[in-house]
Amino acid sequence: MTVVLDKGDLLKIFDEAPLAPGPVPTDADGEVPLEIGLLNNMPDSALAATERQYVRLFEAAGSGRLVRLHFFSLPTVTRSAQSKARLDAVYHEIAKLKQTKLDGLIVTGAEPKTELLQQEPYWPELSEIIDWAKDNTTSTIWSCLAAHAAVLYLDGIARRRLQVKCSGVFASTKATDDALTDGLRWPLRIFHSRLNDLAESDLVASNYRVLTRAPGAGVDIFVKRYKSLFVFFQGHPEYDPLSLRGEYLRDVGRFLSGAQETYPAAPAGYFDPETSAALDELHLRALRKPNPAMVGECRAILERSTVTIDRRGAATTIFRNWLNYLAVNKVGRG
Repeated sequence: MTVVLDKGDLLKIFDEAPLAPGPVPTDADGEVPLEIGLLNNMPDSALAATERQYVRLFEAAGSGRLVRLHFFSLPTVTRSAQSKARLDAVYHEIAKLKQTKLDGLIVTGAEPKTELLQQEPYWPELSEIIDWAKDNTTSTIWSCLAAHAAVLYLDGIARRRLQVKCSGVFASTKATDDALTDGLRWPLRIFHSRLNDLAESDLVASNYRVLTRAPGAGVDIFVKRYKSLFVFFQGHPEYDPLSLRGEYLRDVGRFLSGAQETYPAAPAGYFDPETSAALDELHLRALRKPNPAMVGECRAILERSTVTIDRRGAATTIFRNWLNYLAVNKVGRG
């Protein structure tokens, strides 16, 4: 598969082993590219990793297709000066999204800043994107917080705060047959990382169709059809194997520095037994007498850990099926 970035130097996307641009097929070669937009709302610490994850995922899922990937950003998401420079070099302003004829759009989650999603500074812009995507894409994927925001805006379905963060690798099972899940081996092993949840009963009552669910994590993938097929992920099939490790270290650091009140639970089903035992011991000491220096101990434990989770097969199949759907139903056909 060829993945083409429509703006920016590939070296800005890949710090190591950058993609080679290569010759770009044109319509004259008999290949019309799938135009995919990525509205990346992830926090600064995950901005570049999210770019790499999706490009690598499209490479693996493409089955020889040409994909042109367009990066977009919301100006109301708070960014550091360094990240703003990256966005200026590689991303388009959100105004251009509506001017771009996209076949598919992916909208990532964001780190919440308020209790209510309607109070987030980006809510008005995101609401406009939801309305636009219904009629102007073949399909749109809404990931994690973006999924929660979309169902709230579309059907007034409010997410529920969990007592303990849902973090880990969960065994997801099939709820119903669908082309998006064809060819998958069950159960899937899908990453989840969120503080809130959507009730399956609320989704079904508003005519959402649940495709997969996982004990301990609830609804995983669900869909609803407008003119565009809206696909919702509560989990993160795109995550790299070490993504949860980085998030856990971040949250431990926040507790030790006083930035958050609760010490994070280690991701479920993720670490080897030796690592889990060491983390539990550190957890108990940190609760008795927290010290910011302990984050170094946590980092050292995690660097010695063994993470053997391989969920790229499931993610590749899901996204290959999605690209197939876009190719068959491409905007302007029929």
